[in-house]
Amino acid sequence: MGNSLFTGKTFTIRRDILSVLGAAIRVFDDKGVQILFSKQKILKLKEDIRVYTDETKTQEVFRIAARNIIDFSAAYDVIDSQTNLKIGALRRKGLKSLIRDEWLILNNDEVEIGLIQEDSTALALLRRFLSNLIPQTFHIYKADKRIALFKRAFNPFVTKITVDFTADTQGDFDHRIGLAAVLLIAVIEDAG
Repeated sequence: MGNSLFTGKTFTIRRDILSVLGAAIRVFDDKGVQILFSKQKILKLKEDIRVYTDETKTQEVFRIAARNIIDFSAAYDVIDSQTNLKIGALRRKGLKSLIRDEWLILNNDEVEIGLIQEDSTALALLRRFLSNLIPQTFHIYKADKRIALFKRAFNPFVTKITVDFTADTQGDFDHRIGLAAVLLIAVIEDAG
């Protein structure tokens, strides 16, 4: 991973939903210290999420860039801002994601290395058709082993998501990809 910001095992993401000028997203480490910041512009046709160390936006850490404006099986590149090299990519599994969200995790050579999957089909259907008040849980798999999960807590004014990488006992999963996935899903879910 190379960056001490991402060596922790648990993180909390908070997004203020009631922002008129775009949503501010903050990432906190396990001690409650803010380590990342992103401010989303409203009414963007093509996602370009910039992630910084803080609100001054002087040090960009990574960015998430959509490949196309509108794409049912959208793919997003995660790029290290210091080296301008692609870390990996996230690709939504088109039709499957209508019922239960699923995302492929790709390495920088476009090889599938993992999967992000919403907790259950039954709960996913309840969320989509009855109430989005049921909090989401996503599992991150590398190969066929669950290495992380993130849970969205119910709060009508603030999106709060806890991310837990403790199952990644080998420490070979780049937490930037996991955090990028959480940020991306939070932006997409809250926009739609």
